[in-house]
Amino acid sequence: MPDFELESRLEGRIAGIDEAGRGPWAGPVAAAAVVLEQAALPDALRDGLDDSKKLTARNREALFDALREQARLGTVDIGVGLSSVAEIERDNILAATMTAMARAVQNLVHPVDIALVDGNRAPTLTCAAQTVVKGDQRSLSIAAASIVAKVTRDRIMSELDADHPGYGWSHNAGYGTAEHRAALLRLGVTPHHRRGFKPIAALLK
Repeated sequence: MPDFELESRLEGRIAGIDEAGRGPWAGPVAAAAVVLEQAALPDALRDGLDDSKKLTARNREALFDALREQARLGTVDIGVGLSSVAEIERDNILAATMTAMARAVQNLVHPVDIALVDGNRAPTLTCAAQTVVKGDQRSLSIAAASIVAKVTRDRIMSELDADHPGYGWSHNAGYGTAEHRAALLRLGVTPHHRRGFKPIAALLK
């Protein structure tokens, strides 16, 4: 389970950063930066935070709402950044992910001194950055960011699903499921599909 061990080794204001949506065939990539005030964090929230992939959709939603409530109270700071399909196409998915992460930090209410970034690559930031492999399983700040990024992107895909029914985006989030593949063959490619991704490119040919 994640904890504050990594954060406790550092000084200053610390943000955790994570992303959601690098692999899907459609939709933007989302990133979140989250700062947790350790002493003020409710026990129930601290005990519930985990890698978003290990949580049910219902638990992610509940934790997301709890984090936003704490942000309203000033004990949590949340920044979200997105990179559009056009940016993914222009810059490639890795570069677009780095851009989304940088935007998430810029969208925090208050500046930070250091960012703990999930994975082995860090974006160019206005603060120091430290990468943490499997960070969403080790750091509570990164785990919180993973939840915010995932829920934010899932909600975007649900909204896009209402505009483009048939692809199943409200539950597959744009990933390459059999349902999504069948819908592409039946309905064609939308403006929200990542045309540079191999399955989409192959279909367009």
